[in-house]
Amino acid sequence: QVQLVESGGGLVQPGGSLRLSCAASGFTLDYYAIGWFRQAPGKEREGVSCISSNSGSTYYTDSVKGRFTISRDNAKNTVYLQMNSLKPEDTAVYYCAATEPVHGGSYYYTQPYEYAYWGQGTQVTVSS
Repeated sequence: QVQLVESGGGLVQPGGSLRLSCAASGFTLDYYAIGWFRQAPGKEREGVSCISSNSGSTYYTDSVKGRFTISRDNAKNTVYLQMNSLKPEDTAVYYCAATEPVHGGSYYYTQPYEYAYWGQGTQVTVSS
C-alpha cells in the first residue's frame, strides 16, 4: 500500500524552527518528485516547496525563500522541510505529496493537481 506520513508539526513561537518529515511506505521516494503544500483555514492549498526526482531542482514560494529548505534522504525514504524563522502567517496544515516525474528528473511540480499521492497532513501553529 502506497502511503505518505508527515510528522514534525506542532506549536512554535514566532522566530522558531521546525523540521517536517515525510516518510514513504510501499514505494521508493527517490523515483518521485516531491512537494510540500500547506492549507490555512479558508484558503486554498498552496505549494510551499518542491524538489525534482533527481534533487537537482528545487522551488520555494516567495514567502518562504531564505527560511525553508527542502531535502531528501533516500536511504531513509524520507523528505524533509526545514522551517526556520517561522512567522504566524506560516500557520497551516502542511502536506507532502509525490508524483511520477513525467517531465523528466529535473522538473518540479508546483500545483496540487499534478500530484497523485498525498499524506494526511501535520498541523503547524506559529503563535506566542
